[in-house]
Amino acid sequence: MQEKITVTLRDKSWARWTALALLALAMFCSYIFMDILSPIKDLLQSTRGWDSTAFGTMQGSETFLNVFIFFLIFAGIILDKMGVRFTAVLSGFVMLVGATINWYALTDAFIGSSLETWFNNHLNYIPGFDELGISPFYEGMPASAKFSAIGFMIFGCGVEMAGITVSRGIVKWFKGREMAMAMGSEMALARLGVGTCMIFSPLVANFGGDISVSRSVAFGVVLLIIALIMFITYFFMDKKLDAQTGEAEEADEPFKISDLGKILSSWAFWLVAMLCVLYYSAIFPFQKYAVNMLQCNLSLHPDNVGEFWQSDLATYIQYVIMLIVAAGSFAFSFSKNNKVKVPMLSVAVIALTVYCIMGYMRQSAAAIFAVFPLLAVGITPILGNYVDHKGKAATMLIFGSFLLILCHLTFAFILPMFKGNDVGGVVVAYVTILVLGASFSLVPASLWPSVPKLVDAKIIGSAYALIFWIQNIGLWLFPLLIGKVLDATNTDITAQVAQGALTTEQAAVSYDYTWPLVMLACLGVAALVLGLVLKGVDAKRHIGLELPNIQPDAKTEEAEAVASEE
Repeated sequence: MQEKITVTLRDKSWARWTALALLALAMFCSYIFMDILSPIKDLLQSTRGWDSTAFGTMQGSETFLNVFIFFLIFAGIILDKMGVRFTAVLSGFVMLVGATINWYALTDAFIGSSLETWFNNHLNYIPGFDELGISPFYEGMPASAKFSAIGFMIFGCGVEMAGITVSRGIVKWFKGREMAMAMGSEMALARLGVGTCMIFSPLVANFGGDISVSRSVAFGVVLLIIALIMFITYFFMDKKLDAQTGEAEEADEPFKISDLGKILSSWAFWLVAMLCVLYYSAIFPFQKYAVNMLQCNLSLHPDNVGEFWQSDLATYIQYVIMLIVAAGSFAFSFSKNNKVKVPMLSVAVIALTVYCIMGYMRQSAAAIFAVFPLLAVGITPILGNYVDHKGKAATMLIFGSFLLILCHLTFAFILPMFKGNDVGGVVVAYVTILVLGASFSLVPASLWPSVPKLVDAKIIGSAYALIFWIQNIGLWLFPLLIGKVLDATNTDITAQVAQGALTTEQAAVSYDYTWPLVMLACLGVAALVLGLVLKGVDAKRHIGLELPNIQPDAKTEEAEAVASEE
């Protein structure tokens, strides 16, 4: 008698991709908030008195609690014990609380308040942390930056918890199926949040001609409310899946601290974790300064463009074109019909070209850098699909690191050579940003789906948490280092402002970014070396990083066939 095949939501393509969409949309919103202040760094300097050190310290604070209070480790344990559903909703709530504090710190109501007075007089010295050089505050740091940093710390706890939860959720719904493609698609949509932030944050801050940095943050808070709703919706869908499968949300076996020892004793795990921290430290901190870097290296004349190109309408049109690029790219990636794929690719390429032209016409550094995620949106699902069916994850890690080095060195030495060349500089910037986006596709699409090959299923949450914790050390350190290096290598700017030779607005777009970019390129070199070592270890120990994720499984194939007939 043939065993009856039970079809669950996980076996239905539409259901698991809907679950992915809910998780990806939540991360899309959180990525917007993560960089909400990045494209308006110059406004923070001119309206709130934040220099590069204050900006970098505040941005680095996002990961402070995760790293030094070990919150991410606890988050991994919570995930393994409480499950995806509970942790997803909790992370959404924590993000919202932190974002609300961040918003209030930048409102006009904070200026002159007793809270501002308190922050001016306190947190200038924290015993122990100051001696170690890891304090998230310093004497002379603007009160608004201190309070904003506290909100960003809390938000950082939520967003990193969300990151490991989403990764675990995708493993739960897609293991043995299109896992790398699913992770690649989630990351691609999340990366689109970066472009959305770069376009809309300056627009919202300058809305109606009245500059308000808090208005941009409020926009991000609203999006995080939407993210929380997405997680709550996912909660009920995931609960139905467990009711069908009979699986418990908790781990099959009680979590033990000794489980962490199993993870930490793996050489392959450490290579992946170190490669992760090096690579992401060269990307995410760079994003926070990228718009200002372009402002300092490109000959932009936003005041000389026509009235239309300065209008909000032009911004909306450019964003619609961005969405067309993303939609065309996704349609090309997911369609199996060549008659559909070619037209969709053509639409995406044409829309991308129009987008780049509009960015140049608007003479906006934020609009130019917003192209960063667009190539990633197009090729990350494709690369994920390739890893699912063909493998070669370790090779992709190596190639992605090489492109990273090339891009940062181009920004450091080639782009400044085009200062004064209105068209040439923008063309070099666009090409380099797009290639960096391609690099950003190669590494995540191959890195994250490899983790389940390194650890037991019941401690995947803790494994992701440990990698994110190690990664967060770099995400805390390098925004701070970039700010300090900028100030240390641009002392002439501070002197000129003091002498009245430069206004604060002019000073904000006059930095020399050469040495911070060289520092980031060095991270890429280290990541490249580790990638080569990891490939060698995989070949010797047969971990399976170069093998495809999808392996033939008769039972799974039969369930898929039954689901497709329903």
